Amino acid sequence: MSELKLNNKRTVLVGLAFLSICSFWQMYDSVVPLILRETFGMDESLTGIIMAADNILALFLLPFFGGLSDRTSSRLGRRTPYIIAGTAAAVILMNLLPALDNSYSQAAAPFKLVAFVIVLGLLLVAMGTYRSPAVALMPDVTAKPLRSKANAIINLMGAVGGILYLGVAAVLYPTAKVSQLAHVDYRPLFVIVSAIMAAAVIVLLLTIREPALAAENQALEKRHPEWNLAQDDGHGSETLPGPVKCSLCFLLASIALWFIGYNGVTTWFTTYVSQVMGEGLGGASTCLLVATAGAIVSYIPIGILASKFGRKKTIHAGIILLAACFLAGFFLTTLFSSINAVMYAAFALVGLAWAAINVNSLPMVVEMCRGGDVGKFTGYYYTASMLAQVITPVVAGSLMKSISYQILFPYAAFFVMLSFLTMCFVRHGDSKAEAKKGLAAFEDMDD
Repeated sequence: MSELKLNNKRTVLVGLAFLSICSFWQMYDSVVPLILRETFGMDESLTGIIMAADNILALFLLPFFGGLSDRTSSRLGRRTPYIIAGTAAAVILMNLLPALDNSYSQAAAPFKLVAFVIVLGLLLVAMGTYRSPAVALMPDVTAKPLRSKANAIINLMGAVGGILYLGVAAVLYPTAKVSQLAHVDYRPLFVIVSAIMAAAVIVLLLTIREPALAAENQALEKRHPEWNLAQDDGHGSETLPGPVKCSLCFLLASIALWFIGYNGVTTWFTTYVSQVMGEGLGGASTCLLVATAGAIVSYIPIGILASKFGRKKTIHAGIILLAACFLAGFFLTTLFSSINAVMYAAFALVGLAWAAINVNSLPMVVEMCRGGDVGKFTGYYYTASMLAQVITPVVAGSLMKSISYQILFPYAAFFVMLSFLTMCFVRHGDSKAEAKKGLAAFEDMDD
């Protein structure tokens, strides 16, 4: 049935918004902790608190703007106005950070630190206004049975955004170049990443007509009421049956747990390898680059596997692999004094494991809602993930300070394995397309 064939080109273009977002956050997680420690002299606990600020804001901003975009009606659609405004504000604000960083390093003054924190806060608000709307755009224009494959492409685009940043960082800031510097100027990096963000969103706006595509998908879903797990209460609101609500709660708990583990590593990895192995930003960026490359080559195959074997089984396999890789990371970083080929292989598998988890988790959440509530349920997903990311920078940083930096990888592996247990209780939101008559075309993807 041709109506259920995924439009790859369109999904790639929709994913440009996520490319923009991921390029920014990859840089933020890698560079801001270094600035806070090296320029402003903050310790691990205070750095962790500031790094958790974006996630604290996100707890309120992402559900709010996700739900607000559900109720928005404009000539550009429900999500596009937020994408435009948020990106424009972020591009301007983010380029003020390295200027303040450089100024403080030349002549330290309290007002410069205050200005840096204020700009950082405004930047985080700008990013928070459009993340949920940008992510909700994919389900808006994609039929439910196709969302794992579509989300594979969206995550692929996000990985491309991350890899663009990592590639630029690895070239501009190799260890040999920055190890002898009293202060590192990150201004070129911020300029390039802001240009990537702006270009991605401009192409999205020129190629995607959100209102027409969303209306087309809504008409398709009306012809397939069996896709809807929610029940209309007769007043225009959705009500989840008890068992579905229970599955949603366990799924959100799982999301929080694996993000506690994974984000603990991504937030602290550059600092960790600096302290444990003596490697600089370039070496750390190369490891993360390999992990992102591993994810990139895995996203599409993972989406196809999930359609054959189910989202839940694919997530469980990814959890086991991710925990094993984190345990391997502990031994590789403590037994060796420099980054080596075995470590690169382990990080490539980290990318594969995270792809298996990430491709399928958001589709499982939005599978449980009606089309009109995609933004709200996307907000639920981000509430769970951001709550985890509020907790983990502070907890992991405090543990590394009070016990040892070497606690990072065992800490991450422990929480990832806890998510395996909670996922066992998730009974809904899996892909069932192949069990439904007339969906054989699900296996075909457009060129």
